[in-house]
Amino acid sequence: MAASNDSPDGARRSVVGRMLRELNHGSVGWAIGLAFTVAVALNPIFVTPFAVLLGRTLFVALVLVLVFHGMAQWPQRWLPHWMPLWLAQTLAVVLAAPLATFVVYLVATSGNVSSFVGNPYRVSGFLWIAGCALGVGVVVALGALVRERDAQARTQALQFELERGRLERQALDARLAVLTAQIEPHFLFNTLANVQALVESGSPRAAPVLKSLIAYLRAAIPRLQEGGMPELRSELERVRAYLDLMQLRMPDRLQVRIDVTEPALLALRFPPMALLTLVENAVRHGIDPSEEGGTIEIGGRFDVASRRVRLWVADTGVGLHGPTTGGTGLDNARQRLRGVYGADARIELGGNPPQGVRAEIEFTAPAP
Repeated sequence: MAASNDSPDGARRSVVGRMLRELNHGSVGWAIGLAFTVAVALNPIFVTPFAVLLGRTLFVALVLVLVFHGMAQWPQRWLPHWMPLWLAQTLAVVLAAPLATFVVYLVATSGNVSSFVGNPYRVSGFLWIAGCALGVGVVVALGALVRERDAQARTQALQFELERGRLERQALDARLAVLTAQIEPHFLFNTLANVQALVESGSPRAAPVLKSLIAYLRAAIPRLQEGGMPELRSELERVRAYLDLMQLRMPDRLQVRIDVTEPALLALRFPPMALLTLVENAVRHGIDPSEEGGTIEIGGRFDVASRRVRLWVADTGVGLHGPTTGGTGLDNARQRLRGVYGADARIELGGNPPQGVRAEIEFTAPAP
């Protein structure tokens, strides 16, 4: 049965596996380059051939790389509580430099310690190689630790930024859901009030209007409950259904023109009920109070190069009387548009000469 990662053997295998993954081409390349540099620098004072000297420095350098990366994977619980991991890595390099050099000279003397100690040239060579390995190894190790800390700090900062962005998106989605929930009953109660007025007046149109309202609700309410942001074409379908309902209520006083046909515009994501709020205002405050009625025109244009979108609802009703900022419904729609498209999204009301009101929505669509 294979040892699990919780057992000592499994833990050791895990450490070795992580250490081998840490040995990338960069660290090995640095080790070889530094070993070659040290061998070139020491060659004038050594009597041994350069190839032998290079072999010794290469061995020591690779041992130091293995020790450094091995200590990086060492579990913190295996270290004294007062010793941070970076200090353990540095001390490991300090101890490994003379030990690796000593192993090199033991191999050169076939394990004869007396032959090594009794030869002043070998002792001098040991001190030179061990000293260079110690100095260069500590400097490189500390530099690598600093770079690693910087990389960890950047990674942590990026993770914090991603998490903050995720939380901001969640907060925005929740805010948009609340605003949409506020608009839906507002619209439905207004429509039901229109039906009630027809019923109370005994109008023969009450029954077909109520039937159209039921059909509209069956089509619209499931869409309002759907997750995500629907396309503009879905909003236009709701607008058409609403205007069909209003034309049943006042067939002689309401004409409609809709000119939103660009495929790229229809495919844009658009907050539900935002355009319908403008249309409803045009009916309630523009066409309904007018004895002659009027026309509602809905249009839209999309500049693909700048990603700028312009939608408008213009009516030939009674016109503006008072502030041009609109009421709660328009404020709600403005907030939802800005929540989706940013601070430059706007809804503005103005006159529609010779008579009526023109409401415009402008925003910059995000890149696909």
